Amino acid sequence: MSMEGSLFEGDCEFSFAQTLLLVGRKGTGKSATGNTILGTNLFRSERCSSGVTTTCELRSSKLKDGRMINVIDTPGIDINYGILGSSIVTEFSEEVINMAGDGIHAILVVLSVRSRFSKEEEAVISRLLSVFGSKVYDYMILVFTGGDQLDKDDETLESFLHDCPEKLKVELLNLCDTRCVLFDNKTKDELKRSDQVEKLFSIVNMVSRKNGGKLYTNEIFTEWKKEAKELKEQAENSQALKEFKPYTELEVSMQTDPMHGDPFKRIIEMVEPKLKERTLRLERQLAEERAA
Repeated sequence: MSMEGSLFEGDCEFSFAQTLLLVGRKGTGKSATGNTILGTNLFRSERCSSGVTTTCELRSSKLKDGRMINVIDTPGIDINYGILGSSIVTEFSEEVINMAGDGIHAILVVLSVRSRFSKEEEAVISRLLSVFGSKVYDYMILVFTGGDQLDKDDETLESFLHDCPEKLKVELLNLCDTRCVLFDNKTKDELKRSDQVEKLFSIVNMVSRKNGGKLYTNEIFTEWKKEAKELKEQAENSQALKEFKPYTELEVSMQTDPMHGDPFKRIIEMVEPKLKERTLRLERQLAEERAA
């Protein structure tokens, strides 16, 4: 795959290996996309709706211009099994971060033009948010596979997106600043393969510039884990308060009893404001994170 005269020339922020992360539901062509990017078949790829990738895999390739590219492929998300439990999510995310080394330049969400935006695609985004936090949008690029199908239907990516569900346009395209690219992983046309890969890397370049050259690193991931833990504690405290309320009301009614009234009332007066204060603080943090 020739890269002479490509957009890579003179891009100092890409003077080292670039690392891309592939995510998506099963059967969208993640592994085939990885092979197209790398310019060689390093990932196992089959035309199969159930997906063939069962573990996180990293493959690297040196392009003809001498540039090193790392691609991390991940198991497809299956809505039938729901979002993975917290322990598995932690294991998955830490494995990806360790594989990435210095950090991730871009997170490629692979979607297929052959299927409508569904709950499985929504599950992909939910997984991303639960694993990497809302900062993921700053690094997200949508890669639509099935370019050959659009060619067959004499349709462009723009017209396809115009007719796609509002949920995809409003909640996903807008959140990632409409960064998207169309891939035809079946084409034998070397010029076409080269052009679509160059377009992808020009968007990766754009992502890097927008983020000030900062990659998605273990530091950002650790910060998100801390925030996620606080949000979990907030939810647990909120639930505990709901379960505690019947007892506090009973205890307040016991104020007429000189042996119990004052101590219980003081406990209630101390506990409830603190829980409310913590809840409001964490809700503000979450709102700021979503707005960032």
